[in-house]
Amino acid sequence: MEKNLEQINTAALKELDAADKTKKVKELSIKYLGRKGELTLFLRNISQLPPEERPKAGQRANQIKKELEVRFDNKIKQLKRGALAVKDEIDVSLPGRTQEPGTLHPITRITREICDIFISMGFDIVEGPEVETDYYNFEALNFQKDHPARDMQDTFYVSDNIVLRTHTSPTQPRVMEKQDPPVRIIAPGKVYRCDSDLTHTPMFHQVEGLLVDKNVSFGDLKGTLTTFIHRMFGSKTMLRFRPSYFPFTEPSAEVDISCVMCHGKGCRICSKTGWLEILGSGMVHPAVLENVNYDTSRYTGFAFGMGVDRIAMLKYGIDDIRKYFENDFRFLSQF
Repeated sequence: MEKNLEQINTAALKELDAADKTKKVKELSIKYLGRKGELTLFLRNISQLPPEERPKAGQRANQIKKELEVRFDNKIKQLKRGALAVKDEIDVSLPGRTQEPGTLHPITRITREICDIFISMGFDIVEGPEVETDYYNFEALNFQKDHPARDMQDTFYVSDNIVLRTHTSPTQPRVMEKQDPPVRIIAPGKVYRCDSDLTHTPMFHQVEGLLVDKNVSFGDLKGTLTTFIHRMFGSKTMLRFRPSYFPFTEPSAEVDISCVMCHGKGCRICSKTGWLEILGSGMVHPAVLENVNYDTSRYTGFAFGMGVDRIAMLKYGIDDIRKYFENDFRFLSQF
């Protein structure tokens, strides 16, 4: 066994001298020093030697092990220095490396476009917290504790009274508590709901809008949203207001636009109807205004909310919402 020990050492050094890649050196380290390596097996079987030979053999085996560990480490460092030296050499005959320019993410691009449109109509941009209280996310917006509309929200609860906001609407009461009318704001930001498929993700983006002043009518709402739709999708885009329900607006309406793919003729995207739902809207419910101590005999208002992810999908023909989060440069470079 002592002869075998020297043979193991000689073989390891010979293979190490011939190794020209760090990967090969690491493989040799495993071969000789790993848990099932040749030197490790020798140490495990040392009990088979006569008792008087064991101390000397064990001492020599540990000595070889330490020497091989140093040799393997030095070899790896040597190979790495050589690789760096090769990399540092400049071949002046090679063409220069071009740097790919960065591009805005489609969500960022559409959010900025939406904001620019409403800023041009006199709206201010505000932001609110993404971790919100139950009061601002629900109660201040006319969602009572037992309101069935809470089930529509698929809420992430942090605790009994703290949630990840399900919409950007909590910015409405937060702003109105601090500001007297007139109020004209939009609130872009991330929102969260327990939902995930080809067209929904647990985190997505919304833009909320609010206008409160004297003599604000549903006609003002229609005019504002018509201007927005025509600037976003083109002046030939048709739209319709369809009666709907939201706890914080009354009357409420869903806004549909003529399908951007088939232009109203009917296709798979619009389920052959020629229409696509684009946003929700309505006149601010008096209870919401009363919660912030606005005089409902003097002031009225309208509100609307839209999903930025959906608008970007329609604007750019994106068929899978998951592409937004995969960081595929081929996808992002199209924008």
